[in-house]
Amino acid sequence: MIDSHIYKIDKILGLNVSRETLNDLDDYSEAIVKKNKDINLISKTTEKSIKQRHIIDSAQTIEFIDKNDINICTDLGSGAGLPGIVLSILMKPKKQAFKLIFYEKSYHKSIFLKEMIKKFNLNSEIRQKNIFQERNLNTDVIISRAFKPLPIIFQIAENNFKNFKYIILYLGKTGKKILDDALKSWTFDYKEKKSLTSKESLIVKISNLRKKNA
Repeated sequence: MIDSHIYKIDKILGLNVSRETLNDLDDYSEAIVKKNKDINLISKTTEKSIKQRHIIDSAQTIEFIDKNDINICTDLGSGAGLPGIVLSILMKPKKQAFKLIFYEKSYHKSIFLKEMIKKFNLNSEIRQKNIFQERNLNTDVIISRAFKPLPIIFQIAENNFKNFKYIILYLGKTGKKILDDALKSWTFDYKEKKSLTSKESLIVKISNLRKKNA
């Protein structure tokens, strides 16, 4: 049964989402809560607010993802698949060629992600590897939610990816300071939007990232 909070995705994000997509998001939410009894996917204190706290929070990045020049998105430290699984479900009817690559080194979490990909027939790939040990990776977008601080994500992008266009990150109430501090060591352009689920948070889309000469 579709939760009323899932219906709000259409209203909040201005999306034309099918009933099938809404059903998939609802089923995914239930799967997380069920699996959370066995492994730590999300904080148990957020189980009752999962639709707002995790599903809508993940879905709000769709406006940065649903672009003509984006076909591959790489989710770092995927965990339960937030935001990657949500984005895969939303993008499935929009662009068949869109692909999500998940990096999650935990065996049990990787198994859960594989189950979700099969369940919802998503064009995705699970890489149960340590992202810090990978090299020469290619993607259009690097996305991360609650994985590592911005400076570390920048280092991963610089050291482990051969090609990427954008980085999408969630920043908390000190987000502006974090960006200002990063500009001391890096040059980049960015677009920001206020989070729909937290008044103090930002979502940023970073492009043209380059490390400044020492």
